Amino acid sequence: MSKIIFYEERNFQGRSYECDTDCPDMHPHFSRCNSIKVESGCWVLYERPNYSGYQYVVTRGEYPEYQHWMGYNDSVRSCRTFNYASGGSYRMRVYERPEFQGHMMEFTDDCESVQESFPNHNIYSCNVIEGYWTLYEHPNYRGRQFFLRPGEYRKFSDWGAACANTGSFRRVTDF
Repeated sequence: MSKIIFYEERNFQGRSYECDTDCPDMHPHFSRCNSIKVESGCWVLYERPNYSGYQYVVTRGEYPEYQHWMGYNDSVRSCRTFNYASGGSYRMRVYERPEFQGHMMEFTDDCESVQESFPNHNIYSCNVIEGYWTLYEHPNYRGRQFFLRPGEYRKFSDWGAACANTGSFRRVTDF
């Protein structure tokens, strides 16, 4: 069971909305989102309705203002929850070219800097074998986020990126 509470104002003030399931359009429930409490589960928040726009992965904890979940603004218009039941295993293969071509590296742990760990510096495709991962556009887990479930991503646009620049990635671990 997952549970998240959205607040219109910073520091958990103002009108709130409690959610325990996926919601493709949150606009009827609040006009803006400036703070969040994740009581259980893991969530992907989206800037626009129908699971589109910027993505933000949040796990259990308190986020007193949108910058704490690395939000670009106070717009959260849809959300999805996810559960992970594979026993905590993580494995992802990244490739220097689309369609799983070129140099490949397999990761089972977080990567703070793709430029320091991966020879090509860019990830054009990847195969998430186990676990859920968050890719970031900059090193040190900064910038736009991209949530990846287990599966094949034949080109960077498959995970929603506009280019192959991936600066870092990490496992979603707070279950």
